[in-house]
Formats: sequence, C-alpha cells, structure tokens
Amino acid sequence: MHILLVEDQVSMIHSLKQGLEENGLKVDIADNGIAGKELAIKNKYNVIILDVMMPGLNGIELCQSLRSVGNSVPILMISALDAVDDKILGLNAGADDYLAKPFEFFEFLARIKALERRNNINYQASKIKVIDDLEINFDNKTVYRNKINIDLTPKEFRLLEFFVQNEDKVLSKNLIADKVWDIDFDMGTNVVEVYVNYLRNKLDKGYDKKLIHTKFGIGYIFNPK
Repeated sequence: MHILLVEDQVSMIHSLKQGLEENGLKVDIADNGIAGKELAIKNKYNVIILDVMMPGLNGIELCQSLRSVGNSVPILMISALDAVDDKILGLNAGADDYLAKPFEFFEFLARIKALERRNNINYQASKIKVIDDLEINFDNKTVYRNKINIDLTPKEFRLLEFFVQNEDKVLSKNLIADKVWDIDFDMGTNVVEVYVNYLRNKLDKGYDKKLIHTKFGIGYIFNPK
C-alpha cells in the first residue's frame, strides 16, 4: 500500500511515517499543502492523509482541489479540531474519514486499512474499465481496443488485470510472478517475459500509443502518465 502523508508537525510526520513503514506500508511525506498537492498529482496512492491546519494550502483546501480535478483516492483527514462542525466541514470537502488528534496509532492504521479495503471493493464492483481506447470487462473477461476485440487466454487476462490494478506503477518481474503465477521468479523461469510479450503483441501492435513499457533492469509499467 502506497500512502501520502501531508502534515506540518515535523515530529509527528516522522513518527507516523516510521510506524506505517514498520507495518509494511510505503510512505511519501510533505510538510505543507502545496508540496502535498504536487505529490498527489504526480503519483498514484492508495490512501492520502491530510492534516487540516497547514501553511500554504490547508487540508480542507487541498482536499477540495484534488476532488475538483477528479482525484478519487480515499482521503483521511487528521486534525486537532474535533468539534462536530469541523468534522462535517472535512467530510463535505470530500474526505472519506476524519480522525481527531490525539489518536492511538493503531486506530490510525486501522482507519487507513479500512479505506483501502473499501476502495478495493468499489474497484472490484466496477465491471468495466476504460483506458483511452482500451475497454476491459472484468465480468465477462472481454477486451477491446479501438472497438476491436482482443482474444486473451485466461492467464493473459489475469496479467492484464494485474497491470490495470497497478496502473502507472513500476512492477518487478518478481512481484508479477508472485501475484499472477504464485511462483518465485528466481526459480529460473522466464514465464513473465514470455507472457508480457504475448500481451504486448495483442494490445500494442499496430498502435502508436504503447500501454506496456519495459523498465530495463527493473520490470514493467502499464500506461505511464
């Protein structure tokens, strides 16, 4: 899980970052709203955490700004302002949850995981995904590009599904092998490379815009921004 934490209290931001990383989460941090906005626009996150009171751009303004451009990443607002009206203001700005300071770290972690679970359920409930001229129906396992049907094998479709779930993220061959084939890539197999080539030939051949890109020495990235 990739988290963006925007908080102007230095001691708190480093304490929360350390705790989250110790629980297996990847964390980017910003100590003001303007820097936080730049990161939120530049990167893909599973959950964004915003402090309300910040210099430059406060959490309410940042949340509203992200929602206004269609950013639907779950947002957890944290603040020392714990009145009901303050919570309503944060939720009306587009936040998905509001946690008053001070809070217990494990409640904070639980709130983040709950937002991620909810977002995954919403993602899975969406039967059709459209990426430019590519349309994927996860219900009947059909794929079209430029309205032309692309016939994929079950394993090719699973590989595409994993790419779409991690759009614009660099994925290592080890991770792909583990999540798509449930094998250790270090076993000496080149199955990932073979199937990525199969999928690339079916999705990208003949099109100017390529969806699958190789990151040499690292792995692959799907539909980079």
